Formats: sequence, structure tokens, C-alpha cells
Amino acid sequence: MQVRVEEVSTLTRRLDVILPQEMVAGELNAAYDKLKGEVNLKGFRKGKVPRKVLEKNYGPRVEYDVADRLVQESYFDALEKAGLDAVVHPEVREHRFEEDGTFFYQAEIDVRPDFTLGEYKEVAVEQPELLVSDQDVDAELEKLRRESAPLRSVDDRAIVDGDLAVIDFTAFDQGEEMKHVGGHDFTVDVGSGQIGPEFEEQLKGLKAGEESKFTVDFPANFPNMLLAGKSIEFAVKVKDVKERVLPELDDEFAKDIDANLATLDELRDKIREKRRQDMEAARRGDLVDRVMKVILENHDFEVPPRLVAHEVDAMIKELESNLQNRGLSLEEAGVNRDSLIEKYKEGAEKRVRGDFILKKIAEVEEIKVADEDISKGFQRIADQYNMPMDEVKKYFHSRNELMPFIHELLTEKILDFLVEQASIKTVPAESAEAASETAANAEKEA
Repeated sequence: MQVRVEEVSTLTRRLDVILPQEMVAGELNAAYDKLKGEVNLKGFRKGKVPRKVLEKNYGPRVEYDVADRLVQESYFDALEKAGLDAVVHPEVREHRFEEDGTFFYQAEIDVRPDFTLGEYKEVAVEQPELLVSDQDVDAELEKLRRESAPLRSVDDRAIVDGDLAVIDFTAFDQGEEMKHVGGHDFTVDVGSGQIGPEFEEQLKGLKAGEESKFTVDFPANFPNMLLAGKSIEFAVKVKDVKERVLPELDDEFAKDIDANLATLDELRDKIREKRRQDMEAARRGDLVDRVMKVILENHDFEVPPRLVAHEVDAMIKELESNLQNRGLSLEEAGVNRDSLIEKYKEGAEKRVRGDFILKKIAEVEEIKVADEDISKGFQRIADQYNMPMDEVKKYFHSRNELMPFIHELLTEKILDFLVEQASIKTVPAESAEAASETAANAEKEA
């Protein structure tokens, strides 16, 4: 095997690979021998078709399959011979069978960036204090009251906040009906922001049986991509208005919510503890994000463009999958693929850069995934999905499923290490939220 390397850019290399005649001939002979035993050609007994006849009838197909196999079987040997550490699959630009019996192919690859670790220990970050206020508990109690309240129809008054409006509605974008927006007997929890405060505000004042047309200007960051940034006209018919009959907040209410409780005070204590646990989990995730943000700021190096493109593609596929679950394609959602590539590029670069940083930290600090970590990971999944441990292990029996899981466990272990090493200052919740919002705004402007 002959290998020549050309530097295309800082992290991109072009490989010219020539495979020897004996290797190529062996693969071609094996392919034609296999084909000979499979095909039926008129005038020839099965297994007796001459090689030249096979080449005439099946030559391009055989060469395509053999070329693919030759690249697959030789690529990693070529990398080793060239002394390259590739990070993505090769982009084969050209390949051909030469007249002298050799096989040539050219591939472009991206290599791992060589960088020096910046500061990653004792990273200074702030975290909000854990404070569950009486107002938090009251809000959760009110939510439970609303969820458990029986409903009754009202026809003697107009819709107000807190009502459930049952509507038929149709949406129009520049006069064209939107087939994926609208519905019959659709229930709107008015005032909840369920389908946007702008829309729900227009329902207030209407009574059962009334119809209305109105236009809503949706903000660019509206969660529904079909509506975001658009001026949409709606035609609405109110079919029913239901109000909640809220129960009294007393000991009986607490027993209805949880039979193991005897008093309202016990329910309040349970809500407070659950809220504290949820805040602790959210704070942990936020802390990891803050630590990684500082570490990323301490590292500025070029990342492989093909790896970034691969990450962007994965992000787009995730979006496509979410849209398909709603019966939509990117086109039907009014989303341009090129604009998505541009939108996701910066985030993809940060993900890729962060992954390289974490891997290098793992090497320096000798952080590895042990059998104990895998067992704990299996147990966590078993507990989360209420599955027997044997079923979880069976799922991860294949290497294709196990390796991404091990990578996820390793990432968690590195992040735990970084948080343990961080210099964390606990501040009042308002200060931390303000700092976080300022940082987020600065990041957007950048």
C-alpha cells in the first residue's frame, strides 16, 4: 500500500492511497467467484458462466461493490501508515481501478486538534441559594386545586382567565389556510399561555356560541415554528365555556390529594420538600452549564469542520424527527434547511470544542468508566423505567448500544469532577438569575 498525505488546511488532510495489484485481484476474483454461483444466464449452466461474460453483464456492479470494500478494509491501515488521528469518517472524493491492476482512491479527513488545556480547575461560578418560599408552596397548592377541580359549563357570562374554552378554530397565513394549525373541540386553558397569551387574550370576552375573527402577531421566538414571527388570522367559534369549581384548601383537600396525609400542613410540607428536590436537580444542571461556559471561554482553538457539520446534521435530524411526530416536514413547517445550518453552527462548534476539552481532561486526570459506573448506570435506567436489571443489560448487549452509553457515563463523570473542583459561591437567587440573564444576553449579542 502506498499512502501520500497532503495538508489541505490546519485540520484537514487529503490522502492518496494506492492498493497493490495482488490485493485488488484477490477481491475481484472473490467477487466474481461468488457471483458465478448465484446468477442464471441463458445458455450457461449455473456456476459455469465465463468470467468475461460476467464482466460484460455485471462489471460495473462488481467494481462498485469491490471498490467500497477495498476502501473500507484499507482505510484504517492507511491512517496508521500516515500517522493520522482522524475524527470523522472519510469523504472519498475519487476512486478508480487502474490499468496496471492497482486501485487508487483519494479521501479527505479531519484530524484531532492539538491544543493546550487552559484553566479548568477551581473555576469561579455562582449558584443560587436553595430557597422554597411560602409563595412557591401557595402557587403549587393553587395548581393542585385547579387540576383537581370539577368543571361546569357556563352560558351566562363571557370567558375570563382560568376558564376552559372549547373551540373550533382555523388559521390563515396571508390568506392561505394552514392545514397543520387549527382543530375541532379544542380545549384552551385561558390564561395559562398554553397556545400563547396573544391568542388567549382574544378569547376573553366571548361567550359560548359566539364567533370571532382576529389577527395575532407571534414573536420570532414563539415555540411553535409554524407560527413564529408570523402574522396569523384566526377564525374561532366558541362551543362551550367551562369554569372550575375550586375545592376549599383544608385537611379534606389534602386527603383527596394523598390518602397518606392527614392535614393541609402535611401537604404543604410535602410540596416544600418536592419543590426543594426539583430545585436541587435544576441547580445542579445549571451549575454544570455555568462551569462549562467558563471553561469554553478559557479555550479557543479550531475544531474539525466535518465534525461540526456532522453535529449540525444530527441537530437537524432531531428537529425533523420531532416534526414528523406531529405529521410535519421541514418544508411544511416553513423551515429552510440552509437557515438551520447557519442557526445551529455556533452551538455545534461549542459542543464539539467542549467534547474535545472533556476528553483531554479525562486523559490528564485519568478519569475512566469502571464496571461499577456501568452497573450504577444500568440500575438508574432500571429504576427510571421500572425495568428488571436483566432487561436493561440485554438491551445494551450490542456494542453499538453500549459504547454511546459508556461515552455518556464518562462525560457525566468528567463533569462531576469539574463541579467538585469548581470554586462555587452561593448567592441570593435574584442575583444569580440576573447574572445568568446578563451572560445569556451578552452571548446572543456576540
